[in-house]
Amino acid sequence: MNALHQYLFDSYRAASLGEPAPPAPGTHDVAVLRAVRDHRRAERARAGRPARGAVRATLRRWLRTS
Repeated sequence: MNALHQYLFDSYRAASLGEPAPPAPGTHDVAVLRAVRDHRRAERARAGRPARGAVRATLRRWLRTS
């Protein structure tokens, strides 16, 4: 069963019980990704490391040592 099937089952159940329908699959994906990015930046700032460019710096370091 994929996310669409689960959504359809949950929508049917909510309609039969008179509850509000659940959000569609993927509705909050972008917000979750932004929250994860912001959390990682905040953790890096608290640790005293640069908050931006971590992936690029890591790739540069890996490619330089190869």
